[in-house]
Amino acid sequence: MKVNVYYGGRGLLEDPTLFVVDRIIQVLQELRVEVTRYNMYEDKSGIATLPNTLKECDGVILAASVEWFGIGGYMQQFLDMCWLYADKEKLSTLYMMPVVVATAYGEQDAELSLRKAWDVLGGISEPGLATYVDSQEILEQEPGYLRLIEKKTEDFYRLINKKSIKLPTSNTAVKNTLIKQNNINLTPQESEQLSKFVADDGYVKKQKEDIEELAAMFKQMLGDEDEVPEPPSEYEDDIVEGFYNNFHPETGFTASYVVIIPDMGKNLIIHVGQNLQCGYGPEEDADVKLKAGSSMIRAILIGKNSFQKGFMSGEITAKGNFKTLRMLDQIFHI
Repeated sequence: MKVNVYYGGRGLLEDPTLFVVDRIIQVLQELRVEVTRYNMYEDKSGIATLPNTLKECDGVILAASVEWFGIGGYMQQFLDMCWLYADKEKLSTLYMMPVVVATAYGEQDAELSLRKAWDVLGGISEPGLATYVDSQEILEQEPGYLRLIEKKTEDFYRLINKKSIKLPTSNTAVKNTLIKQNNINLTPQESEQLSKFVADDGYVKKQKEDIEELAAMFKQMLGDEDEVPEPPSEYEDDIVEGFYNNFHPETGFTASYVVIIPDMGKNLIIHVGQNLQCGYGPEEDADVKLKAGSSMIRAILIGKNSFQKGFMSGEITAKGNFKTLRMLDQIFHI
């Protein structure tokens, strides 16, 4: 999956929109989404060519800062260029989530304006994030706000992955009657120039990801594995027994999980290495924390469902390292 983020603010250090955008990108990357970010203030003359970048993505995030009124000149110019030059057939398949952070009045109006504009262009808009804050410290210091940002990002990821459809609107009708399919293609020289802008960042990002992955792998190989106690002679219940019976260790992989089971009022603590330690106990720090009903967990343990499907359907919520989360289906299966 590929998602493009278009930031239309001025790039000021104190702009809280930058903090929200960084958080969203972090969550998407944990979900293994390829994210490309375009800061329009860095290349004002290049805004006219940005619609060409829509051809390679599956979803779009439009991030605007409201400093006094409206969505800002850079964002408005980008939408104007999309109206004139974007491939409308491709745009009709693109999901868009607006992100608006205001330090003045008007965040809700701006968020609605972005959604309306995207609908008129023929795309698929999703209710996004709209908030007013004096500074980014307000967002940083409140865990509840951070979780709302993460949850909204996860929902947007599921929307794209499921290719959800929406009922038609009058905004779509405007597109059908007014937009003529006479897209203006960029010249080879313009396309080459644009590809250089994208390729440089992509190459550097890929190199950093490869280095981080190799460093983590060697660190794990060289580290001493903690001794894990042998499984108990008698299991606490069928869920604990199911995890032991379906356990398939992965060489070099260690992790800790906490599964909160609301309908049972219990926390299942799982420590994974070459051996497994699994049982109920008080909530503790872990690489991944999940929340799921006991019926969902039992369905997974008998092979009728999976952790991935549960997460995608929203029946399982999770917080932590998403790469570690994806390993659950590899180490616990029939």
